[in-house]
Amino acid sequence: MRILVVEDETDLAMAIATGLRNEGYAVDITHTGEDAVDRTAYTPYDLLLLDLSLPGMDGLEVCTAVRADADPQPRILMVTARDALDDRVGGLDRGADDYLVKPFDLPELLARVRALLRRDAKAQSATIEIGGLRLDAARHEASHGEVGLSLTAKEFALLRYFMLHPGEVLTAERLLDHVWDEHADPFTNTVRVTVSNLRRKLREAGGDDLIETVVGSGYRLRDGA
Repeated sequence: MRILVVEDETDLAMAIATGLRNEGYAVDITHTGEDAVDRTAYTPYDLLLLDLSLPGMDGLEVCTAVRADADPQPRILMVTARDALDDRVGGLDRGADDYLVKPFDLPELLARVRALLRRDAKAQSATIEIGGLRLDAARHEASHGEVGLSLTAKEFALLRYFMLHPGEVLTAERLLDHVWDEHADPFTNTVRVTVSNLRRKLREAGGDDLIETVVGSGYRLRDGA
């Protein structure tokens, strides 16, 4: 899942991004509202972590612009030091999905991110189960049957995205957009290699042929895997 952190405090933005990346999310950072709006116009972010107090275009204006123009629509979590009732209500009324007041603890931020990314997805809790596959986003654990899977952060993120979209054909471009960040080179075979490594680990755990190649289209996690 791909997240844009919109925060003008550089150190805080980096700390948030590091915490999210450690959980396997693909994270981009920007420090201005104008750039955030530009990025959402061409990048299909799953979630924006949006500071309310930004130089120039503030968080409320960004929220309004994104809700008017972004397609697909990302979830928006406002993260701000403003804790007055009017600020919270104003942010939610302008299109934010949730509101987190600074200072905050990273575990709470991560829990709110997981909850927002589950909306409209097949997972209703931090744990996703499809057939013999089980993924616990909160514990960062995955298994097939009784066998635990030792996955890199990127493999874990890739499996999570497959499990949130079982039976769907996912193109390499879509996977690159949602599982990798802006530093990924679209002209490399990084998606193919990571899918191959994930398949190998699933086979070693007894999950043969769970991820299919759809020739000329992409990859698909078999329904009822």
